[in-house]
Amino acid sequence: MSQKDLFIFGDVPLQSVELIELEDGEILWVRHFYEEDTAQQLYSRLQEEIPWRQDSIRIAGKDKPIPRLQAWFGDPGMTYTYSGLTLEPEPWTETLQQLKKQIEDYGDHQFNSLLANLYRNEQDSVGWHADNEPELGQNPVIASLSLGAVRTFQLKHREHPERKLALELGSGDLLIMKGALQHHWQHQIPKSRQPCEPRINLTFRKIIGVGTGKL
Repeated sequence: MSQKDLFIFGDVPLQSVELIELEDGEILWVRHFYEEDTAQQLYSRLQEEIPWRQDSIRIAGKDKPIPRLQAWFGDPGMTYTYSGLTLEPEPWTETLQQLKKQIEDYGDHQFNSLLANLYRNEQDSVGWHADNEPELGQNPVIASLSLGAVRTFQLKHREHPERKLALELGSGDLLIMKGALQHHWQHQIPKSRQPCEPRINLTFRKIIGVGTGKL
């Protein structure tokens, strides 16, 4: 199937849309934003197209490899620095531009940058964090697209860690995180106890000022 054909959808065929209203934020969970066949083609294409990097961050004076592969895309000038690592934006690929446009149209929000992560197996993960850097502005909207293997997305409240939520994100699922969520909740993708096939996650953001922080 050609790239042009891949993106002729008309109306996106949604199988399930759930608004999860949490204290201090909300999540729109769109299961199968892209249907299974399309999600698999997108996964295969992006695995090949994206210039994946094994980056390291500095912790307690030592460089430690990040337990996943990543790549940073964005409009010109969207440089990002965290934990001693500076990410210069790769130019948008045609595939990513079209994905961005469709997600922007659906969520009615514009994005100018993207963090792509490749979780190679069950040992790859990302620890507890929030996308609450000052350069993302007050109450940022974050759109997260999952492709490939199912992984568990966990959230917990900062002040009340007993308040937790776990979502099993499948291939083609889209999460749109809104409101004050990033200021009051943290999220992670933990290591899995079961063998996992690779998973790609695309996290679209809008930077309103270039600075330093953490991803």
